Amino acid sequence: MIFKIVSLFLVVIVVLGFFGKMHWLGGGRLSRAKCRACGRYRIGRGPCPCGKGERS
Repeated sequence: MIFKIVSLFLVVIVVLGFFGKMHWLGGGRLSRAKCRACGRYRIGRGPCPCGKGERS
């Protein structure tokens, strides 16, 4: 019984991860929020703290 619950939980997590990676469901917003120079996530409207990446 516990094996069924754990396997069902893992399947649900995999499906959620799959849908999270799809760009047409909003997964592309996070990739656009990264700095092109250093790869850090930018928060807000300003430039990246590294000073190399511009806001696109």
